[in-house]
Amino acid sequence: MKMKTILMGAACAFAMAPAAFAERGSDGQLNIIYWQAPSTMNQYLSGGNKEQDAAALVNEPLARYDASGAIVPWLVDEVPTVENGGVSADLKSITWKLTEGLKWSDGTALTSADVKFTWEYCTDPDGGCASSNYFDGVTSIDTPDDRTAVIHFSEPKPFPYGPFVGASTPIIQKAQFENCVGAKAQECTTENFNPIGTGPFVVTDFRPNDVISFKANENYRDPNKPAFATVTFKGGGDAQAAGRSVLETGEFDYAWNLQLSPDVLASMASAGKGQVISGFGTSVECIMINLTDVSPDLGDERGTIKHPHPFLSDINVRKALSMAIDRALLTKIGYGDTGKPTCNVLPAPAIYASTANDSCLVQDIDGANKLLDDAGWVKGSDGIREKDGMRLKVLYQTSTNAVRQKYQAAIKQWWNQIGVEVELRNISASVFFGSDPGSNDTFQKFFADVEMYTNNFNGTDPEGYMASWTCAQIPSPENQWQGNNMPRFCNDDYEALVKEMSVTGDINKRAELAKAMNDMLMQNYIMLPITHRASVSARSNTLGGVDMNVWDSQMWNVADWTRAK
Repeated sequence: MKMKTILMGAACAFAMAPAAFAERGSDGQLNIIYWQAPSTMNQYLSGGNKEQDAAALVNEPLARYDASGAIVPWLVDEVPTVENGGVSADLKSITWKLTEGLKWSDGTALTSADVKFTWEYCTDPDGGCASSNYFDGVTSIDTPDDRTAVIHFSEPKPFPYGPFVGASTPIIQKAQFENCVGAKAQECTTENFNPIGTGPFVVTDFRPNDVISFKANENYRDPNKPAFATVTFKGGGDAQAAGRSVLETGEFDYAWNLQLSPDVLASMASAGKGQVISGFGTSVECIMINLTDVSPDLGDERGTIKHPHPFLSDINVRKALSMAIDRALLTKIGYGDTGKPTCNVLPAPAIYASTANDSCLVQDIDGANKLLDDAGWVKGSDGIREKDGMRLKVLYQTSTNAVRQKYQAAIKQWWNQIGVEVELRNISASVFFGSDPGSNDTFQKFFADVEMYTNNFNGTDPEGYMASWTCAQIPSPENQWQGNNMPRFCNDDYEALVKEMSVTGDINKRAELAKAMNDMLMQNYIMLPITHRASVSARSNTLGGVDMNVWDSQMWNVADWTRAK
């Protein structure tokens, strides 16, 4: 087997260009608005980007992806590679060396014990960690001294940068969370709302689904950063109000995820208070198909793999739903130039983008009707199909957002045309993307037939992302309804591809495997991709230092943000 480590030449000793700072806190108040409000500051307990970005002000990984997609050191002096001796010759271990003198915000030292503990915390089988797929293959972590963490893999790992690289897997403090492991994780409200971190800011007040207040971290490693003394991180409302607050009124400095039609954005930007910033990464607006029965009659087994879905288990129904959608029209209406119609859940980087599924780009209502006719689904007098007493009626849920509701309305009409009855439901984004295992309205619990949201991943390598649809990633009561496999897809052939990619180094072979996984999901209609979305945000004209990043958290370099003079 050819083992060729990729990204080994990635900017290992990358030097961040220094910004001009007067002193820490000299620029006063920073106002950020995320209209999807964070529900926790512990992103390990939530799969939402809103939690990940809020947490990025406080908790940091060992290395990050910069705005170009390159891996850069963060809490270390260099990124380990085969060339510098940090990755073993047999590719079964990677050694990270913490930068000397790093402190937590409480003044205590960051050590390798914290790195090891973070892995233990996320991989506890009773904990339900939302990022556990990034630790696949890790068997142990050794800590020979306070600054050294050696991660061991079960097999050669040509791409060893899953754990602790990027915003999905930051380091958390052992002293704070050691009594919050496993089933206790969700119970630790104080810790989850007020994490101790190494990042530029410290939480002073957390109000779930509302407002987070921060102050500058007095123990941050750069004595001149952050420039801002305090931060208000406002949540709630809607995308239009968030965009207006930056681009028209100037009330806020930064607004995230402006999922708005192009004409609305252009009108706001014409006010001259700020700028729309965007970039294409890996984000795909996608409809997930639930392969399990969500009938309330099933009690605690509702939405689990013990009970297959009564009609979405039929691939003909899933395929017909896909054929009926006009992706080009939806994308034009919803996103304009900030969207591209797609048939793949893995649209980027370009080397990983499959062309095997492009037929979905052409809507085919007649073909969908014929497919269902041939499969024995017969239209009744009301135009809705039935088979063996089972009526084709779907509950279609998503978060509350103007563009998503436009998508829902159009798709409902098309699905009606092929004999499918559709009930639409939209849920507050703060709840839908929330982390409460007791709520029936989260996208992880998925108590609907289909649901729509955006999928994406950190970095430029999709190994961890494609592992999202393994059997172990299925949300269930046993893992506190965490995990990334919302459709509850479980396939031995898919598992084999994930395992093969994890030990394959050749970049072209990795691309071949990633495409094969993407194609298996697409050709089984486990999910229905619609739009490859650009990440669209806005910054005020008085905010400097922002470097839009589609490969990591948008808050990745918040320590460098300044008040433009």
